[in-house]
Amino acid sequence: MMDYVNLVVLIALLEYIAFILVVGGTRNKYGVAAPSTSGSDQWVRLYRIQVNTTEQLVLFIPAIYGFAYYVSETWAAGIGTIFLLGRLVYFFGYKKAGENRLPGAIMSSWPSYALVIGALIGLGMKLS
Repeated sequence: MMDYVNLVVLIALLEYIAFILVVGGTRNKYGVAAPSTSGSDQWVRLYRIQVNTTEQLVLFIPAIYGFAYYVSETWAAGIGTIFLLGRLVYFFGYKKAGENRLPGAIMSSWPSYALVIGALIGLGMKLS
């Protein structure tokens, strides 16, 4: 079942690559020359999606592996799938308008929190 956990992580990384390509690919369209990270509101939202995804992956990746190891590989893959969908909701919502980012932010951050807490509980049970 670790294959499914690995699949979820690899899809998360593919999503991230797609976000990187969108940001890099739209620099000229929105007139944002490298290395600048400011420009039109539309481009800044795309950039923030990429940066926020970086921040989320730092939490998500070790959390999903910890949860899979100490609790359940099946549940880790399932919760991780919610994270993946949340990142898509975040991308399309935030791309449209800043105020539309919250549903995707919640949908992708809470699974990571659950994975961390679950992994800690699983580890605690193993240590006791």
